[in-house]
Amino acid sequence: MARYGIKDNQVRAFNKMIRISTQKLNLVCAMVRGLPVDRAIDVLKFSKKRVAGEVLKTLMSAIANAEHNKNLAVDTLFIKEIWCGKALTMKRIMPGPRGSARPILKPFSNLTIVLESGAAPKKETAKKKETKKEAKTK
Repeated sequence: MARYGIKDNQVRAFNKMIRISTQKLNLVCAMVRGLPVDRAIDVLKFSKKRVAGEVLKTLMSAIANAEHNKNLAVDTLFIKEIWCGKALTMKRIMPGPRGSARPILKPFSNLTIVLESGAAPKKETAKKKETKKEAKTK
């Protein structure tokens, strides 16, 4: 039975209030979007981005949800969707010249990962796209 738009072969995990901007988190999300789970774990482990550890922790939580709650095989899982959104922003001030104050904004983000069981869709490379465009023009 599908619940809240999630199919029977899908699981999801959330991580809320990550202390990083949404723009920086989205760069890491784009690296692993559409990858099989084992490949995504390798990419995140060797990434130099600070937030990659938080994304890895959320991915491991989603894998645990798939094994424990839905009895899905880990070998067949891939990242169907991964997105981030804005959470609250802490507002601080720093003294400025002549008694004024300068704002400091410290943003937080939310992360959602949806895993699906099955074969991961193949991504087209840039070369394949170019050859398709050339074939259409001829």
